[in-house]
Amino acid sequence: MNSSSAISVRNLEKTYAGGKRALAGISLEIPRGSMFGLLGPNGAGKSTLINILAGLVNKTSGSATIWGFDIDEHPRNAKASIGIVPQEILFDAFFTPFETLELQAGLYGVPPKQRRTMEILRAVRLEDKAHVGSRTLSGGMKRRLLVAKALVHNPPVLVLDEPTAGVDIELRQQLWDYIRELHAGGTTVVLTTHYLEEAEALCDRIAIVNQGAVVANDLTSTLLATAQDKVLLVTTDADLNEVPPGLGDRAVLKGPRALGITYDKRETQAGEILHRLTQAGVGVVDVSTQEADLEDVFLQLTRTHG
Repeated sequence: MNSSSAISVRNLEKTYAGGKRALAGISLEIPRGSMFGLLGPNGAGKSTLINILAGLVNKTSGSATIWGFDIDEHPRNAKASIGIVPQEILFDAFFTPFETLELQAGLYGVPPKQRRTMEILRAVRLEDKAHVGSRTLSGGMKRRLLVAKALVHNPPVLVLDEPTAGVDIELRQQLWDYIRELHAGGTTVVLTTHYLEEAEALCDRIAIVNQGAVVANDLTSTLLATAQDKVLLVTTDADLNEVPPGLGDRAVLKGPRALGITYDKRETQAGEILHRLTQAGVGVVDVSTQEADLEDVFLQLTRTHG
């Protein structure tokens, strides 16, 4: 195992009763201090992997360490090194946020004098709700309380499983501002999300999982560079009734004077497409290009390995 990794997984497999194979020999190294994206379609195996690391699901075979602690040989140290923010909102609605964090800290064996309950509530902007019933909190506040629960034992690794699902844009920004602060302070952050633009903006490295296997694992910038498609957006000097000839079946009308032409940048250059437009008698007023984003890479890889 790599001692410089926050999480190290080797040949991890999980087959549930009934024969469903959720993990098919995953190997993964998550560097310490990184903001790491773990992406994949529903049923890809992300939640199973996270639950194994959290000690909630038993693996079938393989090995995993968290902050250098093997999850089998040193389970207590491994669990103490990771904080999990689940996708589901789970806590006792009759406890106040203060009581919830105090209870969680006690479960992790944090001595009363070392607990940071009010400090954490202040950090997630719940200080003024510390002593009200948790059932009265809004959905966004409950999300923040889940983050607070994961931080009571000051873990070096924080895993967030779809943390902004169902959260409005303003709250999402507030949550990520705080996560960035934690990351800047040295916390390794692992994020699963369906908001690909979120992963693209936040994560320095991304792994894509499909059908229980890792199909890509690289720097975000490197993954984006693998995208093959590019889009040429053209504004014409006259209305068009149809796509001009010679542009292929990936050209579409986006408006009376707007064309979108998708092309493989390894095989075609924008200048060649503009030449075809000239040959077709189309006058061009304006041109811009649109690079592929993480969604394009994601779809390309999951389709290839589907």
